[in-house]
Amino acid sequence: MTSGVGKMATANSEPLPTRIEAIAMAADDLEAAGVAHPQDEARALLRGAAALTRLELALAPRAPLTEDESRILADYVARRIAREPLSRILRERGFWTLDLIVAPGVLDPRPDTETLVETALSLVAEKREAPLSILDLGSGSGAIACALLSELPAANALAVDLSPEACAATATNLARCGLSDRASVMRGRWAEALCGRFDLIVSNPPYVRSGDIAGLDPEVRLYDPALALDGGADGLDCYRDIIRDLPRLLAENAFVLFEVGFDQAASVAELLGAQGLQVERVAHDAGGHERIVAARFAPAPT
Repeated sequence: MTSGVGKMATANSEPLPTRIEAIAMAADDLEAAGVAHPQDEARALLRGAAALTRLELALAPRAPLTEDESRILADYVARRIAREPLSRILRERGFWTLDLIVAPGVLDPRPDTETLVETALSLVAEKREAPLSILDLGSGSGAIACALLSELPAANALAVDLSPEACAATATNLARCGLSDRASVMRGRWAEALCGRFDLIVSNPPYVRSGDIAGLDPEVRLYDPALALDGGADGLDCYRDIIRDLPRLLAENAFVLFEVGFDQAASVAELLGAQGLQVERVAHDAGGHERIVAARFAPAPT
């Protein structure tokens, strides 16, 4: 069955709809497919298809679409109905105060991860102007490193990821945000090849249990890379690998922050304690889940 937007794109004898009419048709198609927030998503897709700012759309909502805009919008709507995430269709994601590129083959940053940034900034509030050294393990799109550097003007960051696609995405977003001069990107498996000590270590590692991946929403299961999702049988494999190296990487009284699965905070806290780290804070995401575990390394007095 051809959707309303699809018919619009192929009916050459019919006048093309206005922008506001196209949004209404796209929203109907998305709602019929069970997409949440169809009106908001239809508006975003139209803006992407027509390369419009919010202001441009608001000032001329009754301007007719061009044939190219109509064709692109129809393609976008079909892809969203197939459950491709909006951010991947538009190749952009708002994160923190930044607009980041969402690259194929790289984890799409989620709003939950902003809780990690917020918590980290709270813990280093008294050192915001200090030349902090930050280590981002499993950087993905570079969202965390970009957000922290944007708020800590004297800080420097090292971003590490095993995926070449993720390293490229991190470098692209650092450049896009004007932060490349204070950051380096390295390909590697967690901290295996690293030396030196850091004032702040952050990580959003894979934490989905292997057996749970098949049940994830299709937006995640079909479009986020398995390398960025699969945390092993209990979801904790990557935490074990990272935490093992923390005592040699954390400066005295430095902080490490992990994003964790909704039911993993206690387990990650136990792993940290076994390596001599003291949990300082467990932060909740907007849904009320324990999402961030923050710990500090304070060597015992000699």
